[in-house]
Amino acid sequence: MREEAELEIQAVRVRTAFYRRERRSVALAREFARTALADWDRKRGADDVVLCVSELSTNALLHGVPPGRGYRLWLALGAEDKVLRVEVHDSGDGEPRVSEGGGAADEERGRGLWLVSALADAWGVEERVPGKIVWCEWRTEGEGEESPLSEF
Repeated sequence: MREEAELEIQAVRVRTAFYRRERRSVALAREFARTALADWDRKRGADDVVLCVSELSTNALLHGVPPGRGYRLWLALGAEDKVLRVEVHDSGDGEPRVSEGGGAADEERGRGLWLVSALADAWGVEERVPGKIVWCEWRTEGEGEESPLSEF
């Protein structure tokens, strides 16, 4: 079961969904983000945003959601400044960190936040009780800009 909502708060459009600690929640979060971006006419960079949603949701699922709990995904789009913000709220402890160089090829951990830091304009971690909020954002939707990973 998931709970979804769309709000408009002070010229910011917000969509939010809650996901239980289930494997399929990451695919549902990607679908939710892709739908919101399409509804908001944010086509350019949508794949990068969806990849970051996937990485942050996976991290929450694996490291931040105790059994019997879930995580909340927030997507917010500023009406004036067009800043797009993604937040994943979980109840786990710990401080997520970017792995140096994106993690070794044979490592299972460390690449997700490296990808987020490479694709988003900014990212960070905020405290909440209990747990944390891991967020990333894109300031503008520039024409002709390519993904920072397009050279790979």
